[in-house]
Amino acid sequence: MTTQHWNIDLSFEEDGTRTACKASLSGPNAPGVEGKGIARRNPGDSPDARIGEELAAARACSELAHELVGRAAADVESHTHRPANIGM
Repeated sequence: MTTQHWNIDLSFEEDGTRTACKASLSGPNAPGVEGKGIARRNPGDSPDARIGEELAAARACSELAHELVGRAAADVESHTHRPANIGM
């Protein structure tokens, strides 16, 4: 039995009204995929960095998941030479 361990790294950039997040995988044999997410604060709302970070991180992780599914589908198709039916 083999054990793999990947880490999800989240990095944030904030400018007061916008929070951007980049989600990437690290670890031995981790695929080189990443996702990006952005959250924008309504000018009428009070600033709360945590909410922007949560929303931007959720969007970045969602994009990362879709990238992984796409990569897995491409790998299945390269092995089977048939269209992959991988749902998300």
